[in-house]
Amino acid sequence: MKINQTGSFGVNPYKKQMEKMDQVKQASKKQDKVEISSAAKEMQQANQISAERQQKIDALKQQIQNGTYQVDAKATAKGIIDFYSKNK
Repeated sequence: MKINQTGSFGVNPYKKQMEKMDQVKQASKKQDKVEISSAAKEMQQANQISAERQQKIDALKQQIQNGTYQVDAKATAKGIIDFYSKNK
């Protein structure tokens, strides 16, 4: 059985698919842009650790490294109870 080609010659049946791929490539060249709002910048400044707090953190780290840090179990338990009693 012989099949004769029908339709016009020189037409690429995959042309539409190739055009779609070109469009995707062009769209992927776009760059993302991030803008931080002034409120977020203020929050970042508020999260800066004060010098006094940093000294306390450093002292606690040193005590932990030396093995001299003692946990106050009563204060820890009181803090947990206070936290959960406020958040009911």
